[in-house]
Formats: sequence, C-alpha cells, structure tokens
Amino acid sequence: MKLKNTAKQLLKQYRHGVILVYFFFYMIWFTYLERTVTTKFTPVHSKLDDYIPFMEIFIIPYLLWFIYIFITVAYFFFTSKEDFYRCCAFLFIGMTICLTIYTIWPNGHYLRVDLDTLGRSNIFTRMLSLIYGIDTATNVCPSIHVYNSIGAMIAIRKSVRLKDIKWLQVSVFILTVLISMSTVFLKQHSILDVFGAIALSLVMYPIAYKPVFGKAAKKADQELSKV
Repeated sequence: MKLKNTAKQLLKQYRHGVILVYFFFYMIWFTYLERTVTTKFTPVHSKLDDYIPFMEIFIIPYLLWFIYIFITVAYFFFTSKEDFYRCCAFLFIGMTICLTIYTIWPNGHYLRVDLDTLGRSNIFTRMLSLIYGIDTATNVCPSIHVYNSIGAMIAIRKSVRLKDIKWLQVSVFILTVLISMSTVFLKQHSILDVFGAIALSLVMYPIAYKPVFGKAAKKADQELSKV
C-alpha cells in the first residue's frame, strides 16, 4: 500500500512530464522527412560557407549538444515546472516550425567533405563519419541544433535559480557559441541555417517568455504543487 501511494504521489508530482511525449511525434516526423527528402530539395548555400574551413575537432561541441539539451530539460523538469514549461514551449514550438518548413520547403546542402579523400584519419573524423552516416545533409534550414542550443541558453539565463551563477552563464554562452560554430565547421550546415535559427529564436523568445505565458505557467506550477 505504501509503495502504491508513493508511486501515485510521484505520478502526480511529475505529471507535467507528459508534454515530453512530443519527442515521439517529433522523431516520427523528422525520420519521415529524412527518408523522403533525399535528392529533390533546394540547396542552401552562401559564399561565406566557402571561406569556412573544415575542422573535425568541432565534433566535440557538436556531440555535447545532446548532453546539453538533455541536462537542461531534465534539470527544469525536477526543479521548476514554470521554467520547464517555458523551456519546452520554446523548444517544441520552434522545432515544430522547423519541421513544417522542411516539409513545405525541402532543403539541404552539398557542403560535406569526402572523409575518404581527406588525407587524414583520426578519432574525430571517425566519429564524424558515423554522424554523416546517420544524419543526412537534408532538412537543415533553420538548424535545430543551433536553435535548441539558444533555447537552452535562454532558459538557463532566465532561471531565477541559475541567472546569478556567473560561471555557469559564461560557460553556457561559450558552449552555445561553440555548438553553433561546430555545425558549419563540420559542414553539417550552411551559415544560412545558423542565421535562420537565430531569427527563429528572436521570434520565439517573446512568445515563450512573454508575461501572459509566464503567468499561465506559474499558475499551473502552483496548482500542481498543491496536489
């Protein structure tokens, strides 16, 4: 009986996590686009891309993105429902907009280097080879990698608990910049994809963090706390 009551309390306490179901719908949609958008797409390219060198060492911040986003969402899930709702609103709405853009306007690029003829082989190129094999060079503009990084940075910056921790704020900013840089230095994205993600972030910020949404999130937080 005690175990049952504990489980019931945990379900009530963390029921706000139900919105994470979104990730399943996102993966289904994204996977569909990855399999269908292969050759018929609009190439995304800027002259700036031709001046950006290929640097495989950027695979490190590129992969850190997965840990960065997971830890950010998990932290707010367990510490603040209000921040969690805001963060997820920013990420999920923006990601949906990106998928909608990919669906209406299939896009991709031809920027990737041929790792077999690169003339060098190391742990970084081998790791990147796996990424190239899993992730296609389509569905790139705006860059979700960059957009989510900015979203996580904003969530941490706006958090009452975290905003005054200077070393954390500086570290998160540097990590976000490095992740954004990694997308173009690894030739995973065009610089236009990065600009697109920044533009989308500017649009989404007042939507996810405007006072009206904040009050609704705070009210939901208080109601769930009473349960």
